Amino acid sequence: MIASRPARVAAEFARYLRTETTGGIILLVATAVALIWANSPIGDVYRAVRDFHVGPELLHLNLSIGDWAKDGLLALFFFVAGLELKRELVVGELSRFKQAVLPVIAAVGGMIVPAVFALAIAWGSPGADRAWAIPVATDIAFALGVLALTASNLPSSARVFLLSLAVVDDLGAILVIAIVFTTGFNLVAAGVAVVALALYAFLQHKRVRTAWLYVPLALIVWVAVHSAGIHATVAGVALGLLTRVRPDKGEAESPALRLEHRLQPWSAAVAVPLFALFAAGISVSGHALGEVFTTALPLAVLVGLIGGKFVGILGASLLAVRLRIAEKPRGTGWRDIAALALLGGVGFTVSLLIADLALEGETAELAKAAVLIASAIASLASAALLLRRSRAHARADTGED
Repeated sequence: MIASRPARVAAEFARYLRTETTGGIILLVATAVALIWANSPIGDVYRAVRDFHVGPELLHLNLSIGDWAKDGLLALFFFVAGLELKRELVVGELSRFKQAVLPVIAAVGGMIVPAVFALAIAWGSPGADRAWAIPVATDIAFALGVLALTASNLPSSARVFLLSLAVVDDLGAILVIAIVFTTGFNLVAAGVAVVALALYAFLQHKRVRTAWLYVPLALIVWVAVHSAGIHATVAGVALGLLTRVRPDKGEAESPALRLEHRLQPWSAAVAVPLFALFAAGISVSGHALGEVFTTALPLAVLVGLIGGKFVGILGASLLAVRLRIAEKPRGTGWRDIAALALLGGVGFTVSLLIADLALEGETAELAKAAVLIASAIASLASAALLLRRSRAHARADTGED
């Protein structure tokens, strides 16, 4: 049966939204709108919308619009990230040790070194005991968007390295959120979440496919995790990791791949941009920007993302290869990995989330300003390096000197 024209258009639009370049552009536009709106004469309207509370008091669900974006919409982003991570671990690049170990080691280095840099610079400043976590994250959507725009001639192994690194990095950030930013733990709600997750895994094992069961069950998991005092994005990644990724005989797509295709456009075009819209609206006055470079805590975030990520990812990769624990991605040189390490400094979505969780008031605003500035610098600097490397690979492919 031939699909109708509206169905074909919808499918093509969804495919377009799944491209990494598109996701990065939408995210960038949402950030620009947030900055312009928050610093315009109607900035008070922005703050009123962001802080407007909606939802029932029951189960602590009377949240501000900004919190709904942070706790609710980002759960979808992390669900998609969890699906991708599970697929990579079971049937993808991370399923084979030699291919998996380098991005994992690089990701660990890219989390530890920025945290150490941030702690060293901000030591003694109020909030430093929690702000160290802000520069540990790499934004998957933005980083892959920059790579897609600037490095079309790099080997596909470079993209897989960055994707694997970013996914492992995000898993580490999720663990940090779950451990460091869990407050007022509710054992009963946590028990409900565990039971609901176990039921989800059982239904996956039994090959149940109806959304009429999975959607309410996912909502129960989200509410239970939120009520337990654990950040609700953990619910998303937990559900993703429990989703089946191997297709059965006669099955065109596994549930994980099918869900990823259906939900990734919603994550890229709705969830992450709306989060950015309500998280990136910070003051960009000359005085505020000056404080980013002169105040210890935001400066720690800035240096952690730009310098810490570069040193951590590249240094850990060099050490792992020199010790023969891992091998470089096929066709990828150290200059390529250096450019990708710099691109790892694009913290954005998850770094903004952690800044919101770790800090309050003006300190949080300065930390978020540091995240935006660091992400912009890392994007531009890595883009310049990636363009050079892409041209070098193109010349090598055509046999030019």
